Amino acid sequence: MPPPPQHDPIITLATHLIKSTTTTTYLPKARQIHALILTSIPIYSQTPFVYNHVISMCVRSGSLSDARKVFDKMPVRNVVSYNSMIAAYAKENGCVGLGFEVVKEMMRWDGIRPNGVTFTSLLRGVSSVRDRVLGMCVHGMVVKFGLFCDAWVNTALLGLYSSVGDMESAEGLFTSLEFGDDVSWNCMLSGYLKNGRMREGLCLFIEMVKSGVVPTEFTYSMVFNACARLGDHACGRVIHGWVVVSGVPVDLPLQNSLLDMYSSCGDTKAAFTVFRGIENPDLVSCNSMLSGCAERGSGELAMRLYVQLLRTSVDAPDEYTFAALISAVGELPFAMYGEPLHAQVVKFDCVQSVFVGSPLISLYFMNQRSEYAERVFYFMSTKDLVLWTEMITGYSKMGDGENAVKYYSNMRQEGHRLDGFVISSVLNACADLATPKQGEMIHCQAIKVGCIEEMPVSGSLIDMYAKNGDLHAARSVFSMVSNPDLKCWNSMIGGYSHHGKAEVALDLFNNLVSRGLKPDNVTFISLLTACSHCGLISEGKYLWSYMKENEVAVGPQHYSCMVSSLSRAGLVEEAEKLINESPFENSRVELWRTLLSSSVASKNLAVGVRSAEHILKCNPDDSATHMLLSNLYAVTGRWNSMLEIRKRVRGLMLEKDPGLSWIEITTGLNVFSSGDQSHSRTGDVEAVLEWLQANMVLGSNQDEFAANTESCIYRHATMIIV
Repeated sequence: MPPPPQHDPIITLATHLIKSTTTTTYLPKARQIHALILTSIPIYSQTPFVYNHVISMCVRSGSLSDARKVFDKMPVRNVVSYNSMIAAYAKENGCVGLGFEVVKEMMRWDGIRPNGVTFTSLLRGVSSVRDRVLGMCVHGMVVKFGLFCDAWVNTALLGLYSSVGDMESAEGLFTSLEFGDDVSWNCMLSGYLKNGRMREGLCLFIEMVKSGVVPTEFTYSMVFNACARLGDHACGRVIHGWVVVSGVPVDLPLQNSLLDMYSSCGDTKAAFTVFRGIENPDLVSCNSMLSGCAERGSGELAMRLYVQLLRTSVDAPDEYTFAALISAVGELPFAMYGEPLHAQVVKFDCVQSVFVGSPLISLYFMNQRSEYAERVFYFMSTKDLVLWTEMITGYSKMGDGENAVKYYSNMRQEGHRLDGFVISSVLNACADLATPKQGEMIHCQAIKVGCIEEMPVSGSLIDMYAKNGDLHAARSVFSMVSNPDLKCWNSMIGGYSHHGKAEVALDLFNNLVSRGLKPDNVTFISLLTACSHCGLISEGKYLWSYMKENEVAVGPQHYSCMVSSLSRAGLVEEAEKLINESPFENSRVELWRTLLSSSVASKNLAVGVRSAEHILKCNPDDSATHMLLSNLYAVTGRWNSMLEIRKRVRGLMLEKDPGLSWIEITTGLNVFSSGDQSHSRTGDVEAVLEWLQANMVLGSNQDEFAANTESCIYRHATMIIV
């Protein structure tokens, strides 16, 4: 049958109908047009051209099944018909296999040869499912059909290998291209960025410029993204200069990427300059600025930007806006910023977003408001691993280890996958709780899920065992770490220091330095504490000099350790001089109190009185200082002054809070407080104390001890059961 003439009015009508609805996404309307075509056009004039438009219209309207029905009923198909169906299947999730079936039909039944568009669609579908083996098969078909010189096919192949992480194959293919255009260069650059190879991406950009290919605005956007992720401010500024000199059209996405680069690199001034130069900033622009403020802790600046966003932008804040904003205001007064922000989150209906929930929970914990953090957590309909981890970490940092372990158990019951971060957090809680059995169980779970070799987990394990007194287990974990980081070394040094093994801690410190690691302020807190408790004055002075020479940040705790060490050694004048040199005004009271206590022991009246004067200037009713001063007068023979101080102390009528202690045994956690007789097994505890006192009797009283031993055996056995 000869083809209909091009001026046929029916064909012209059908074409006009289809072209007029090429942007429709409404399926019923598409079906009406299809019905009109079927009834208006005689069967002899239904060409593939008309059917191809109908297929595209059905796909665009979201009905792949309707498109397939039209395709199956076509009297005549051409390569465009097949390519339309293959492209539709490639875009649809889980339908890539059906696209390959269409290719088989194309060659087997109609004898139509696939072209570049066919393989481009197939490769995009394979890239979406990230199937490397299937992609290599398509690559083989490309070579077989002689389409290896097709620019679009090669670009799709580069995208495929990049999506599956096979950058070696992508590099080989890219090198084989004789004349790569900007599209292929951009595709290769995008692959490096997707796979986290930022430096190689920047090197490729330089090669692109050297080869004479002109970068596009999309190229520069990717390069600025790489500089932002690397924090390479210098490189970003140079490339910004290239953009200005080259005269490339600067669109909004390029301005946003430039803004993100400066914000991520901490250049607030340049970021604001770029932001003010954007004629119509969108929500992405504002979110980039807010993220930069959050990273630098500029909460007030972030709030001003948010207010400006509400006044000028037509876009409502989204979950990313609030996530950045809440993270930025963490250090600001909670009542003025935190609570109003939570109200804004509720107002803009972002309260169910996990991106907002996580920083909001962290904000409440940071301000010691765990009950509100719990409300946010339980209000979330979907609780992911990040939210559970925030609850565990929050309670652990607050010192509420029991709740941290409780949430960890609940998370396990919910079936969430464990990772190194959550295990590290709950191990920190076990370390503070002094519950070694719970810690050992979590150690087993870390081995089971395969994260035992992660450095944060190893560091937390060492810290947990060391704080619970099991230095052998801590050293075993430490020895299994192939290349321990500073946290592992600090945990091990802290464990030995805490248990009075200063010499071993100092040996570890020397090993740490010999390995090229730089000790931090935490390292020296542990070491100075150990030297103070063990009376190693010369070693403590050496460490103090080491900190000064190597520009380690000296904090209030370091001064406290050093003052304590000097005071215990009787070097109260040196300690007094060190306190006067301390730049931390707020912590000086405790330093003076330490010096006053040591002055009592060394009977140094002058230094002791000066120390007491400094303390009483800040708090005239400090009963502890009055008692120490009274003791100082007593040991130096100043009885009248002592009596006067004691009369003043009786008038203050101040009391101390009772001390607490606890121990974990088989039946659970047992808590004791000073002067409290409410524990159910108090009698058994007292019996064991009597037995221990009997063991301390000197040789002259051993006969009396033997007479009482038999009566204490039963009490001892009872205490063991407790």
